[in-house]
Formats: sequence, C-alpha cells, structure tokens
Amino acid sequence: MRNAKRTALTTALAAALALTSSCSALGGDKPAAVAGSQLETSALTVSIISSVDLVPLWAAQDAGYFAAEGLNVKIDVADSGAKTMTKVVAGEAQLALTTWTLLFKAQSEGAADFRLVADATTATPKSNKIVTIPTSPVKHVEDLPGKKIAITSKNAASDVLTQSVMQDRGLDRSKVTWVPVPLPNMAAALQQGQVDAAYMPEPFVTDAAHAVGAIPIVDVGGTGSTQDFPLTGYATTAKWAQANPKTIAAFQRAIAKGTRDALNDRGLVERLVVKYAKVTETTAALMELPGYGAKLDARRLQRVPDTLLQLGIISSAVDASRMIVPQPTS
Repeated sequence: MRNAKRTALTTALAAALALTSSCSALGGDKPAAVAGSQLETSALTVSIISSVDLVPLWAAQDAGYFAAEGLNVKIDVADSGAKTMTKVVAGEAQLALTTWTLLFKAQSEGAADFRLVADATTATPKSNKIVTIPTSPVKHVEDLPGKKIAITSKNAASDVLTQSVMQDRGLDRSKVTWVPVPLPNMAAALQQGQVDAAYMPEPFVTDAAHAVGAIPIVDVGGTGSTQDFPLTGYATTAKWAQANPKTIAAFQRAIAKGTRDALNDRGLVERLVVKYAKVTETTAALMELPGYGAKLDARRLQRVPDTLLQLGIISSAVDASRMIVPQPTS
C-alpha cells in the first residue's frame, strides 16, 4: 500500500511537470554546538542538475563544511530540475536543486507541497543571454516573433525569461516556435539552422561564442523585468521540512559557507567547474558567473510566481513567503 501511494504521488508530479521538465547569511567557520549528534538525520541525499549553479555545494563538500555539521551528503545527479523534484517527492532524495520556475509551476498545480530551503543562483548581468549567429535571420530582439527559439524545456527559466523579455518589448510571443534543445546541443542547432536564436546561460554562452560565433542580442540578466532574476535553489517537501528542522539548519549553515567561498574566490569557482561540471579551463576563465546566494528573501523570490502569473503560465497567485523555511540569522 505504501509503495502504491508513493507511485501515485510520483506519477502525479510527473504528469503535472510533463510540459515543464527539461534545465546569504554567512556564518563563521566553526560548526554549531548542536551539529551531528542532535540532527534528526545525518544522511542527506541532494538531487542536483549538474551546472555552474552547484559551485557553493561543491565548495561546501570539498571544504568539509557538511561533515563539520555532522552531515553525510550524497549528491545524486538528475537529468532536469523537474526530475530532482520528483526524486524528493518519491523519497529518493531529501533535497533538490531545481529551477524556481518549475517548482512554482508544480506548486500551483498541486503536484506536491514544497518548502524552500536555500537560494542558489540569480541571472546576473551577462550570465544569461539570448544569442544568435551571423547567418541567422534574427539580428535584433524585435526579430524574434515568427522565429524558432531554442529553450531547455517549456516553462523552464529559458522559456519564462525569453517570454518576459518579449513581453517587456510588446512583442508577440504567440508567433514564436519554441524548440526544446538540451543546452550542450544548442550551438549546433544554431549552426545547422534548426533554430534561429537560443536562450543560454553560462558556460554555454562562452562555449557557443567560440564554437559557432554566437553573438548576444539580449542580456537577459541585465535588463528590464528579468534583471537579477532568481533562477535556482534548494527545496524539499513540507512533510520532510517539518520533521527535520535541525538537519535543514545544518545544511543551510554549510551551504552559506560554500557560497561565501565562491563569492570571495574566483579561482576556486574556476577549479570547481573544471572538476565537476567538466568545463574547460579556458571557458572557466572567460565565462560570466551567475549571482550566488544562500539566504532566501521572500520579496525577491516572489518575482518568480508573479512573473508566471503575468505570463499566464499559472492561473492563480502563489505566496512564496509561506513556503520558505526559517533562514539563518547570522
């Protein structure tokens, strides 16, 4: 019976995400006095999508910050932000790194009741762009209606933020052909004429510039309603959050320290993305970094469900503040 319930819940989440699946408070270095023995659980599986968004997590793992908090963190790599959430709901992982647009879409549809644990990345200037190539019919953002645009998946950040950019400029989004393309394949899709433009985050912007001469037509993170837009973060289910507040607090403290290290040491970031994201040293040195953060701010995060509502992606308002678990105070 238990397995049947879990299967039904996982199926419900997968169905709700069928169209969407694809893409700080700083503490000291000493662990809290309650670390380890007083945690509800020391074993923690974090389901992730492998990207530069993970730098603070990798930094915390390599520096021993999780271990210092009494946590034994296992990192599980999934194919998309939707699948990381599915694993959390199914009990296969306790935390998920996911794209906020996908999570709020799932929350609005009742696929599960999520709680937001920690921030991860923001679309800062030059870190996320809509790009094209010289032979494309798209020369300016005004050329996008009627064209084919590569996104990672429907309702992922690439889709939502491209739509928002077009809405800001009064462009007809309904005339666009949205083409789901895995990020590693977008440069080739541009070169082969399969798409006319593509939404890319780093390091794919830098790689595409070198590989196919990709040029930006919009700096998504640096303009209009998408400037400094919240992109990714860590979440869990309401049930697990309620049962494991000390474990969550320990994770938050460790990830805050990893975030601090990422913000203060560009060389560390480059080494970590080469090691874990398999980015070349040249790309790591040249790419623009997203904004790293750890502490969630309800007012800032509310931009995500509000944007989904304005674009008609969700049909009713979602209150981000009620979903955020207590955040570190120091």
